[in-house]
Amino acid sequence: MWLAGGAIKGGMTYGATDDFGFKAVEKPVHVHDIHATILHLMGIDHLKLTYRYSGRDFRLTDVAGNVLHEILA
Repeated sequence: MWLAGGAIKGGMTYGATDDFGFKAVEKPVHVHDIHATILHLMGIDHLKLTYRYSGRDFRLTDVAGNVLHEILA
């Protein structure tokens, strides 16, 4: 619902789960990847969106976010 109509390929399925829908078995995606993709669609580079707190640089996507180019239209 968050990505509907926002330059995402419509009617597609990305990855697969096990028989019970409990665990991703094909193309697992972390929440940091979703955040990085949403920021990319808003025109914000998630790698440059940093702030310093207590001597450490923090990002919304931490150090793990990757943009999911396969789902972009």
